[in-house]
Amino acid sequence: MNNKGNLGIGEANPASPFSSLREKLSMAWIGFGLFLALGLLVGIAMPFQPQLNALGHRVLMALLITIGFWIFKPAGISYAASGSLFMAVLLALGFKAGTVFTGFTSTAVWSLIPALFFGFVLSKTGLGKRIAYLGMKSTKLSYPGILIMWAVIGVVLSILTPSITVRVVIVIPIAMNCVELCGLKQGSKGRSLILLTAWAMALIPGTGWSTGSLAGPIISGLYAGVAELGPIAFNNWFKIVMLPAALISVIMLVAGYYVLRPSEPLSISKDTFAEEYLKLGYMSINEKISGSILLIAFAFLATSSVHRIPDAAICLTALFALVATGTIKTPEISSGISWDLVMFFGVAMSLSTVFVASGVSKWLSTVLVPLFEPLAGNPWLFVFVVMTALFLWRFIDIALLIPTMAILVPILPQIAAATGVNPQVWVSLFCIALNSCFLGYQNMFALVAEANMQGKGWTAGHLTRYGVLYFIASLVSLLVAVPYWISIGMFV
Repeated sequence: MNNKGNLGIGEANPASPFSSLREKLSMAWIGFGLFLALGLLVGIAMPFQPQLNALGHRVLMALLITIGFWIFKPAGISYAASGSLFMAVLLALGFKAGTVFTGFTSTAVWSLIPALFFGFVLSKTGLGKRIAYLGMKSTKLSYPGILIMWAVIGVVLSILTPSITVRVVIVIPIAMNCVELCGLKQGSKGRSLILLTAWAMALIPGTGWSTGSLAGPIISGLYAGVAELGPIAFNNWFKIVMLPAALISVIMLVAGYYVLRPSEPLSISKDTFAEEYLKLGYMSINEKISGSILLIAFAFLATSSVHRIPDAAICLTALFALVATGTIKTPEISSGISWDLVMFFGVAMSLSTVFVASGVSKWLSTVLVPLFEPLAGNPWLFVFVVMTALFLWRFIDIALLIPTMAILVPILPQIAAATGVNPQVWVSLFCIALNSCFLGYQNMFALVAEANMQGKGWTAGHLTRYGVLYFIASLVSLLVAVPYWISIGMFV
């Protein structure tokens, strides 16, 4: 994947084709070096004694160094490799294997693995592409019509797979084809509007339910690592997160059109997308099988409060069905998904348990809980202050906010006791902050899209303008969500 812009680096000098690479390598090592130095300082000087013991300091040291690897990837070191080093250090420090590897035994990771295969099937069979083109050929050929259809496509794809990367990889090439067929020039508002909307609708709506994005298994896994919290059921997630996710989606569709209002008209025949759809040919048997299995799986997930079958059991059964029907071949089990990503999530989901066992969570509660106490008794102040802080923090924590969530989730019960805020409210705040996109480097899914567009997509200025709009839309959505949360007892 092209990581251009990952560290805020500009264009390469045409006369020096390797200058950009050198700059990126230099920035990667400088960034990692800062985390390494900070980690060693914490581990050796132990500045937080006596409140935090020596073991807790060593854990923080290992975590800071690992986060440096995750964010900057010096020498291209993968998530799995740096995560393996982190687990090795924990074992060497005397942690039991059951504690170190708890993320890999949680039901969340066993929901994640089948979910990643759902995305693989959607891409492999061409079903995702067919759904997108079917939607485009059915829409009214106007800017509002195209934008609304991208929202519909985003929702449908989110129902079929939680893999945002797969959804982005499916919709961006089709959106690129769309802007080319419409004759929208590079740098134009119309081009950026369509591309950004297609991308945003692949991200935002799906956060409204626990299987609509990778945030579901990640956050549920972190919560499951805390005895007072436990995993988050589908219906509880939907009850808390769906309202703000839906409101943000609607605001982005409507306000996005006015913020990036195109001056150029659409020059395209109504039959163009119908012709593109016909090029796909007849629907294959694998498309029909995979579509049926994924829809049945979603139906079971959405009704889990009725039949009480765990989400992981449903996802694993769907994976078995996809393999048994030949939709997924045996060799594809090893190559179909990113096992590096699975390792990353497994390590991240173990952090909550490690923090509790090492005493880090207890120490953090004494440091962080007092910061939230002034917000107690005022849901409005609490939600808006925390939401703004998370958006600002996303300039630093670009690793899907996972390190931050791993630090905060174990002390949410203490924060709840001090402020009266139900820990489930944080799920929505985390999900909203995850999609922050003021700058491309903040959002890994923006980088995925930009890599696919190869410099021919939206402009950096238009992305920033869209990111500011997303922040405003998030705050506006909370004006409605907070009274709703109060009505259902989320604030004591």
